[in-house]
Amino acid sequence: MQKRWIYNYADKKQIKYIAQKYNIDELLAKILVNRNVSEEDLDVFLNPTRNDLHDPYLLPDIKKAIDRILLARDKKEKIIIYGDYDVDGITSITVLKKYLN
Repeated sequence: MQKRWIYNYADKKQIKYIAQKYNIDELLAKILVNRNVSEEDLDVFLNPTRNDLHDPYLLPDIKKAIDRILLARDKKEKIIIYGDYDVDGITSITVLKKYLN
């Protein structure tokens, strides 16, 4: 199987503009420009607030999970946290452990 690389040629003026406006490295600006992130979305991406997070209650069965965690807490049961070993997995495990502690 042959693979073909596709290189995106981003607008250098746009990259410099984004890098200077948001005080970010040009490499990050280039990635964002290549992914066609709008300036409106850029501001949210680079300066997120809690209001920008998705509603966790949209996750399926979240109420069941909450009820089970609360039951374990009330019964003083141990809770095991399971996750994978990539960057977001380790980060989410750590955040959850700190919260539950």
